[in-house]
Amino acid sequence: MRMFYILLISLVIQSHNEPRSLTVNTAKTNYVLDTAWVQTANKYIVSQPTGIGIDKSNHIFVFQRTGRHWTEPFPDSLISQNTIFEFDSQTGKLVNSWGANVFLMPHGLTVDKNNNVWVTDVALQQIFKFSHEGKLLMKLGTATVAGDDATHFNLPTDVAVGDDGTFYVSDGYGNSRVAKFSSSGKFIKSWGKYGNKPGEFIIPHGIAIDNKNIIYVADRQNNRIQLFDTSGRFLKELKNNEEVEQVPSVAIGLNNSLFAIDYDPRKKPDSTVNGSTFFEFDKSQHIISHIGASGSYDRTSCWFHDIAVDKNGNIYVGDIIGLRVLKFKPAKTHLK
Repeated sequence: MRMFYILLISLVIQSHNEPRSLTVNTAKTNYVLDTAWVQTANKYIVSQPTGIGIDKSNHIFVFQRTGRHWTEPFPDSLISQNTIFEFDSQTGKLVNSWGANVFLMPHGLTVDKNNNVWVTDVALQQIFKFSHEGKLLMKLGTATVAGDDATHFNLPTDVAVGDDGTFYVSDGYGNSRVAKFSSSGKFIKSWGKYGNKPGEFIIPHGIAIDNKNIIYVADRQNNRIQLFDTSGRFLKELKNNEEVEQVPSVAIGLNNSLFAIDYDPRKKPDSTVNGSTFFEFDKSQHIISHIGASGSYDRTSCWFHDIAVDKNGNIYVGDIIGLRVLKFKPAKTHLK
């Protein structure tokens, strides 16, 4: 028995001293930073990239606060430069840009199955639906007026669009609810309130919907993802297995795979924040691994605000501290 405890203590010490590996148990998907793509695309990212989406051509849409950072009170002048940028997923080259003189404080971005681009503006208290090329198709909410009813939002954060065109708004910093609308923009219902119980939120910051019509809400300050059906019935919660403060965003990948990001604002000895990781769930909805900005487990001074997954399984995150978009390519590795 004494030898057993000695062996156990030895294993614990060894595990504590060795670096955490991204490859655990069996073959799995790891990711490497695509430095060439990052260098090319980020020539055009000059401010906080807050929203990311993928279109039918596998192009990457980025919503940035061009020339602006989050400030309170919010600015009252529209951003005069383009705020929505479209990039080639393979090369990082700019394909198109638009969105000047429309927004005060950009936040979330989603591209639906019909290539429409949906965005939220927290300062304008509105959500917008645009065509792929930037023609305004729909606008909901009363400009700069907060509220908690069918025609108002309170700092709305993100939009998820179902295959039938029904859409859901995470609303948001102020209201702690999800609002549901028909494809034509008619208010249907809302659910949620401030709190940490099932169906409650402390900043519903990101939202996504899978092909089974399950809605995933990144409940930011509760460090979790909550799952609902389309009527708003609570299904389950997925807790982040890291003791950090925030889960800002969630994304659906290939074959309904699930990804999310987190953020730890606590300071290191050098006064930089611990930073963010993105993490992946397996088919049983257990977290596989946390990956930082360098492609390793280590956290660095960054703040991932949104995440998207393209048709090839590449991961994109917007870093609002580093003012950059990062692309991670999947790389299969095997234990031997």
